Amino acid sequence: MTAPRLTDRAALLRNRARVRSDALPFLHELARDELQDRLAMVNRAFTAPAIVTGLPALWHDLVPAARVVADDPILDLQQGAHDLVIHAMALHWADDPVGQLVQARRALRPDGLFLAVLFGGQTLAELRAALAQAESDLRGGLSARVLPMAEIRDLGAGLQRAGFALPVADLVRQSVAYRDLATLYADLRAMGERNAMANRPRKTSPKALFTRAQAQYAQNFALPDGSFAATFELIFLSGWAPSTDQPQPLRPGSAKTRLADALGADEIALPDPVNIPGRD
Repeated sequence: MTAPRLTDRAALLRNRARVRSDALPFLHELARDELQDRLAMVNRAFTAPAIVTGLPALWHDLVPAARVVADDPILDLQQGAHDLVIHAMALHWADDPVGQLVQARRALRPDGLFLAVLFGGQTLAELRAALAQAESDLRGGLSARVLPMAEIRDLGAGLQRAGFALPVADLVRQSVAYRDLATLYADLRAMGERNAMANRPRKTSPKALFTRAQAQYAQNFALPDGSFAATFELIFLSGWAPSTDQPQPLRPGSAKTRLADALGADEIALPDPVNIPGRD
């Protein structure tokens, strides 16, 4: 069974082609800084890194000598060829994100590291609500205007499904103030994040829709200075290719030290469960 088609790949590539290579969008800068911090905490020199991204001009220099590949449905990665794979600001557009994670894991050598950063489910929640209300008022229905993005819990589960050891998912939430929706749209264009959903409206939307959406935005999400709040959620994923050298959990009952001793507390024994209906 194939994954449902979320993304119009041709439209996404057109949007990305318009991104300036000489300017680093601020959210990509934040994502890069966070990933570099995470890499700095790993006491290891990576000799065969790979970066998966739709914007190679912005990400090719994150790790020295990294092989950069496009975030195509079938990743151009050889099995077991890399000790580090970074999926950079592209996974939210994948029709099959777990499939991308599986391919990244297979490309890793044993005990290789996977890192990813992508937009999460609360990104542009205010814009989504304002457009939905405006379109409902004007047309009595909704169109696909803001990309649906995964929640951190689902992405963490995806790491486990893909077979990563020691999976971790965390997030950074950034609130940005905009003077109007046009400025917000300009930032989305600068990041290659214009609407590229397969079921997006193809006809030009009436100006009245965006005028009403801005009014809804101002009514519900205005800041004291009159600007608009926009939320961006960056989710970071990490996991390791399984290896026998990795720490393994102890068997239940194998502890050699009592928790009460470690805490310096008195241990109180509970009575044995007796006379409980249905218990043998």
